[in-house]
Amino acid sequence: MEFELLGWPSDGPTLELDWRRFSYAGKFVMSSTGKVVARDGGTVVAALAFNEDRTDPDTLWFRYVTVRDDRRGEGIGPKLLDFALGRASERAYERVKMAVNNPFAYEACYRAGFAFTGETTGIAELVLVWTTAGDPGGDAERYRDGLDRFCDRDLSDEEEAFLAERTERPSPNGASNAE
Repeated sequence: MEFELLGWPSDGPTLELDWRRFSYAGKFVMSSTGKVVARDGGTVVAALAFNEDRTDPDTLWFRYVTVRDDRRGEGIGPKLLDFALGRASERAYERVKMAVNNPFAYEACYRAGFAFTGETTGIAELVLVWTTAGDPGGDAERYRDGLDRFCDRDLSDEEEAFLAERTERPSPNGASNAE
């Protein structure tokens, strides 16, 4: 697996993804966001779009992450996030935020070192943060709080099973969920 930074927002990179294989494919043709990709044998299997925070020059926002439908569940998403976090660190960003709308993305972000902030966006996405200072408060209680927020939603059978499986399991960063 190879990871590549296609460019920062000011570089105007674009990426065409097959909308039948990638969620959010249309968001990657825009030139206003930076892009990183994961390739396997030269073929793009995952992509991430990002931009700077308009109000905080020390914060970068990861906007869209997508993994090709036949490659989901292989751990590619957290590896791509980790690669992108490394590029953000090189540019001296102190924080990276991301808003997620499903438990699979939530878990992938936790695996990459993000933690739930307790905040949600106006469209009910959970806001997570990663900081250069280390653990941004990613303890088991906060992890569970985020997962619990998904339980009140209209979920697919796969999402319900995913959440049920994590009820008694430690958080991906190793903290225990035991009360």
